[in-house]
Amino acid sequence: MNYCDLTLATPEENLACDEALLELCEEGLGDEVLRFWEPVQYFVVVGYANKVATEVNVPFCRQQGLPIRRRCSGGGTVLQGPGCLNYALILRIDQSRPLQSVSSTNRFVLERHRAVLGGLLQGPVQTPGPTDLALGGRKFSGNAQRRKRRALLFHGTFLLQFDLALVEQALPMPSKQPDYRANRSHSHFLVNLAVPAPQVKSALSRAWQAAAPLAEIPSERIGLLTRDKYASPGWNLKF
Repeated sequence: MNYCDLTLATPEENLACDEALLELCEEGLGDEVLRFWEPVQYFVVVGYANKVATEVNVPFCRQQGLPIRRRCSGGGTVLQGPGCLNYALILRIDQSRPLQSVSSTNRFVLERHRAVLGGLLQGPVQTPGPTDLALGGRKFSGNAQRRKRRALLFHGTFLLQFDLALVEQALPMPSKQPDYRANRSHSHFLVNLAVPAPQVKSALSRAWQAAAPLAEIPSERIGLLTRDKYASPGWNLKF
C-alpha cells in the first residue's frame, strides 16, 4: 500500500484528492493508498445526502466565514479544522477480502483502528456505532465510505486537539444519531484524544503496511474535481 501525507491548500482540494485517488484505483491506474491530511482552516462538511439547512447552523457559518462543503461519501455532518486529523484509505474490492458490503467493510477497518488506537492509549477503545470509535462512551472518530465496482474510499477523522466548543456553534443536533449518543450535546458526546498526530500516523501506517511513498499526486484530476464539483454551489448546496 502507498503512503501519502498531503494537506492541500483548500477544503475543496482536499476533498477532491480523496475522490481522485479513488478514481485512479477504480480505473486500474493507481494502487491502494493510505493518506493523511489536517485542515489549516475551519469548514463544515456535509455527507452526500445531508440537507444543509437541517444539519448546519447556516447563519452562524456565514457570519463566521466558515465554508460549507459536501463530500462524496455518506454519513453525517462534521466540522473540520486544525486538531482534526483526517485519513483516507483507498482499497481494492475483491473476493478474497472482507470488503464485499458496507457493513463488512466497516467492521474490517474499524476493528483494525480500534486495536491500533487501543494500543496507543493503553486502554479500551469501543465501536459503539457502525461507523464510530469511542473512548469511555464518547466519540473521537467518525467514518464513511464511497464504493465503486472495483475500489472503495473509506475515510474519517480523529479528534486530537480540536475546538469542540466551535462544534456546538456550527452544528445543531444531528437529525439522526446512534443510540449510544443518548441525545447528548456535542460537547458532552465528543472527546479529544490528546495524542500527537505523528504517533497516530505512524501506528496506522504500520497497521496497513503503508510504506511506499505515493509516486505521483493526481494534480490534474484534483484540479478538475475541485473546479467542477467541490467548489460548485450546485454540488455543495444541492440539498
